[in-house]
Amino acid sequence: MPANTTFAPSVSPAMSNPAVEYALDFAQRSILYADVMRERGNQYLAHMAQATPNVLNFAVEPVMSGRDLPRPVNYGLVRIIPPEGVVIDPCKRPFVVVDPRAGHGPGIGGFKADSEVGVALCAGHACYFVGFLPDPVPGQTVEDVMRAEAAFLERVIALHPESEGRPVVIGNCQAGWQILMTAAMRPELFGPIIVAGAPLSYWAGWKGKNPMRYAGGLLGGSWLTQLTSDLGAGRFDGAWLVQNFESLNPANTIWSKQHDVFSKVDTEPERYLGFEKYWGGYVFLDAVEIQYLVDNLFVGNRLSAAQLVTSDGIRIDLRNVRSPILVFCSKGDNITPPPQALGWITDLYADDADVRAHDQTIIYCVHDSIGHLGIFVSGSVGRKEHREFTTNIDFLSAMPSGIYEAELHDKGPDTLNPDLAFGDYMLALKKRSLNDVREIVAPDEESDRRFATVSRVSQANLNLYRTFMQPWVRAVTTPESADFLAQLHPLRLSYRMMSDLNPWLAWLGPVAERVRENRKPAAEDNPVLQAQETVSNMIEYSLDQWRVMRDAMYERTFEAIYGSPWLQAVVGLDAGEAPRQHPGHTPKHRAFQAAEAERLQNEIPEGEALEAGIRALLYIGGDREQVDERNFHVIFNLRCERCADARSMPLPDFKRAVRRQTEIMRLDPAAAITALPQLLARSDSSAITEMRNVIERVMTASGPLDKVEMARLHEMQGVFDKSASASMRRNGGKTPNAFGTTQDSGAPRSEQETTVS
Repeated sequence: MPANTTFAPSVSPAMSNPAVEYALDFAQRSILYADVMRERGNQYLAHMAQATPNVLNFAVEPVMSGRDLPRPVNYGLVRIIPPEGVVIDPCKRPFVVVDPRAGHGPGIGGFKADSEVGVALCAGHACYFVGFLPDPVPGQTVEDVMRAEAAFLERVIALHPESEGRPVVIGNCQAGWQILMTAAMRPELFGPIIVAGAPLSYWAGWKGKNPMRYAGGLLGGSWLTQLTSDLGAGRFDGAWLVQNFESLNPANTIWSKQHDVFSKVDTEPERYLGFEKYWGGYVFLDAVEIQYLVDNLFVGNRLSAAQLVTSDGIRIDLRNVRSPILVFCSKGDNITPPPQALGWITDLYADDADVRAHDQTIIYCVHDSIGHLGIFVSGSVGRKEHREFTTNIDFLSAMPSGIYEAELHDKGPDTLNPDLAFGDYMLALKKRSLNDVREIVAPDEESDRRFATVSRVSQANLNLYRTFMQPWVRAVTTPESADFLAQLHPLRLSYRMMSDLNPWLAWLGPVAERVRENRKPAAEDNPVLQAQETVSNMIEYSLDQWRVMRDAMYERTFEAIYGSPWLQAVVGLDAGEAPRQHPGHTPKHRAFQAAEAERLQNEIPEGEALEAGIRALLYIGGDREQVDERNFHVIFNLRCERCADARSMPLPDFKRAVRRQTEIMRLDPAAAITALPQLLARSDSSAITEMRNVIERVMTASGPLDKVEMARLHEMQGVFDKSASASMRRNGGKTPNAFGTTQDSGAPRSEQETTVS
């Protein structure tokens, strides 16, 4: 063959250009993809070299370090510095966002502008953030962290003396159960609590789904956690937790995530690198901490049964939490599915009366599809759910005891009184029962028996390991060997090997830069490029089907082993024994309930126009299954308009009045309504008439009344008009005005009209 001859494959002209175009595009994308991986590795090294690595997207100033506490921990409290143009209202309660320490570093709650931190600042609330350092203080415990969080809240409360309530606390994922445990121990420090994607009932889950809950049993319990901590010289490497998360979705971990970068290498790197900065920020937990978590929560599931006790004898019972609890979860979350987020409610409470007896307000919101991290990170969730939760936090915290479901509805041209609903959505709360929660959780006693068996097997295996293996493992482990093993973790190696630490990649940066300068992407309609996407979809589908088969095998294996009556008998689980006893009521709580009922009975004739108005509202709308933010904002706006009036009350007092009158109406509604004239006799006619007007404005803010509600409204208007007339006669036809002087007043409105215009 002559030297100047160029080999060209024999292809038709119709196919030549697309194939060549794709080949060039493929080669360029391969180099650019490799360079993105190199940047990812360099970013990881720079991030982990920081003293306090985090991914917060806001400027902060330190407020308090957990290392300075009597029992030091690696947590710290910082104040978020509001961005330019954001004005903070000192009267609004502050927000405290607590990030999860579940393998990754802190900052996910403030990762974007449209995040939990961002929406709180935009709503005018001061915002604080609780984060942590990569390394724990040796020997720190979960209880130490709880006490540190309590100390942080004490500091926040002291910094905001003008606030109209205790801080709102948001706990993401692992931090959710952590702050609820703290709130059960120190309930007086907390305002409303929002737990987002937080597992609280670890045995719960849907059959055929949620395989992560089987991991403890399939590995023989918590002995492996202890071994890993011993090999880490007293530290547990959070990278193992992250690897567990990644194994849940192999199609995404092995293929989709990387293919998205490769196929969109011109546009995707910035988003990908931003997320990888968080995902690769591995942290460590102290051996005592992680062992406590695995034994008592993941395997033992003792939190939702009120079986945990602190070192000083305080039982951690979530029924002691006095703040409203908003549980935000998603059907698309494979790490914390709705049964694990809501199962604690069915574990702790026997019925709806039990919820009310503990004066507990529980609100839940179930998203249809968002993934676990999307609950904290997604901009769409931040702009919708978190913004509505934040702007309506006073509405949520004013709800009486009971269970409610939060729903968000789009505002449209047909929405009544749209100015009373902030933003583009309207928040509504629907009354729900414990049975509604059970339908979501789908509790299964046979499944609980299997997990109870796991707990007992785990304890036996842990004791065997500690007796026969632990002394040898600890004898051969040194800090140097522990660090060497940590650096050899596969996830860490994937970052370090594709970085500038690898001398074999020295050529990659300059070559990638030249490729960017001469980039020639293939056309979107290129048939070879379309074939690439088809192959990618097939690979993703195959990996997903493999996951389904793997998870089904996990479930069947778990059920076969731990559902065996022989094994259950060996570990001492009696055939007729319930796997878990309901926590029940203590004699102290029964005595409290009896005293509370007597106190409420004595308070029936007490109050003035405000208390009478609340009772009237509850009487008129008591059968409603739903209330939305418009009803609340009518009262709230009226209070704001009258904030300079001496008769106005602080918002916390108003909320307490609402809850108190609700309890009275539940106890004895007939006596409570009969006592209305007695309450109104203590108020002047202007206050009575004003409250009469407010009642109709509140009731009609979200739509017209039905026949029963209209009849009750007219009944209550008659009571208020009659009481106003009586007050006028007592005062000789003169009523105080807003300035404290008196003026002549005509006949009460009841003599002029029967309804308020």
